[in-house]
Order: sequence, then structure tokens, then C-alpha cells
Amino acid sequence: MQLRDISFPTPEENIAFDDVLLSLAEKHDAGEYLRFWESSKIFIVLGRIGRAEIDVNTIHTQQDGIPVLWRSSGGGTVVQGPGCLNYTLILSKQKYPQLHDLRKSYEWISTRVIEALRQAGVEAYFRPTSDLATGQGEKKFSGNAQRRGKNYILHHGTILYNFDISLISRYLKMPQDIPEYRQNRPHTDFVTNVPINPLVFKDHLAQSFHASALQSPSPQELSLLRNF
Repeated sequence: MQLRDISFPTPEENIAFDDVLLSLAEKHDAGEYLRFWESSKIFIVLGRIGRAEIDVNTIHTQQDGIPVLWRSSGGGTVVQGPGCLNYTLILSKQKYPQLHDLRKSYEWISTRVIEALRQAGVEAYFRPTSDLATGQGEKKFSGNAQRRGKNYILHHGTILYNFDISLISRYLKMPQDIPEYRQNRPHTDFVTNVPINPLVFKDHLAQSFHASALQSPSPQELSLLRNF
């Protein structure tokens, strides 16, 4: 598995680069990837079929000049920015039969993420369909989503470790589809940061997936990014 730890200047580039890696795996036999990134700018990203008029407080995003974008994976709408670490996995269905079932794949991947978190000093647990939570209050700090190709899946995950939680209430409405464990709690009571050193977590997750030594993006990857 190839390892990339690269954050691009714009939200659009960061979103597109994940799709570049999936395209390289599916169409050019590039194999598996683990990527880490973090946006220096605040933005909103909806899942593939998300609707801004339902999920987003557009009055506030327009007032503050916050971009509202879409990603190719499913899942809910989230606020991105400094203090929100993203991990991206491009995984082979042939190598990992556990990935063929959508729900089981979330739990299987999350088990590895949870172990990396434990080694980095954070106790976490999986909450279906695709959340990671922590503490007795079962507060969410990680959301996950997937895009499923023919031979590979693209798995998106987030870790809130130093994020301004108040931004979620400012820019997002209460979602229509909520997990049972949320118990209708507002954003500020449901979402939390975890006290983690991102560098330590990255190292443990890379070990868990046997990702190779850190590599810079290849000329092919950057060329495809410019055309996305």
C-alpha cells in the first residue's frame, strides 16, 4: 500500500485528489493507497446525493463566504477545516473479501482505525452505520463514507482533534437521518474533539494497513489532478 500525506491549498483539490487515487487503482493498476490530509480552509462538503437546501444553513455560508462542495462518496454533510484530520483508503476488494458487504466493511475498517486510536491514547468504539464515538456520553468524533468501484473502494474518514465545534451549528442544520445513539442531541452536545497527536495516529494507522514509506505524489497523480 502506498502512503501519501499531502494537503493541497484548496478544498476542491483535496476532494479531487482522493478520486484521482481511486481512478489510478481502477484504471491503471496502481494498487492500494492510504492518504492523510487536512484543509487549511473552512468548507462544507456534502455526500454524493446530498442536498444543500436540506442540510446547510446557506444564509450563514453565504454571509461568511464558505464554499459548499460535493464529494463522490455517500454519507452525510460535514464541515471541514483546521483541526479535522482526514484519512483516505483505497482498498482492494479482491485482497479483502470483507469489503464486499457495505455494512461489514465499515465495521472491519473501523476496527483497525480504533486500534490505531487506542495506541495513540484514545478509546473509541464503532457506532453503526459508520461513526466512531468516545466517552460515556457516546460523542461522535469521526464520520466515514464510501465510494465503491468495481475492484476497489474509496473510504473517507475524519478525526476531529482540534476543530471549532461551534462551526457545525452555524453552518449545518439538524440532519434528517440520524443514528439512534444520537438521541436527537444538537451538534454541540453530540460532536466532540479527541485529545490525539495526529502524527502518532498516522503512524499507527499506516502500520495497521502496512502502508509503505511516505511518498510524494507522482507526476501521473498530479497530471490527473489538474484534469479533474
